[in-house]
Amino acid sequence: MHFTVYCLDHEGMIDKRREHYEAHKAYLATSPIATVISGPLLGEDGETMIGSFFLYEGDDLDAVRLFNRDDPFNKAGIWRSVEIRPFLKRVDNR
Repeated sequence: MHFTVYCLDHEGMIDKRREHYEAHKAYLATSPIATVISGPLLGEDGETMIGSFFLYEGDDLDAVRLFNRDDPFNKAGIWRSVEIRPFLKRVDNR
């Protein structure tokens, strides 16, 4: 099964995001869940990072929630909201 994780930052988190980026990146490398796609969400200017998006493949929604809970960005209070949802992939044109 796939899971989407959609995280939006609090306002003014650019510097804090950069400060915690290496820890965030290292943490993602330890994921017990297969990461299909991940990266920053961007503002309408196409450049300003405003959040994070992940598409995971796994069997357990609770495992995704627990992994996200301990992400350094989450622990640092960068994200103002996090939505985690099961996702049914119907088309993949890669």
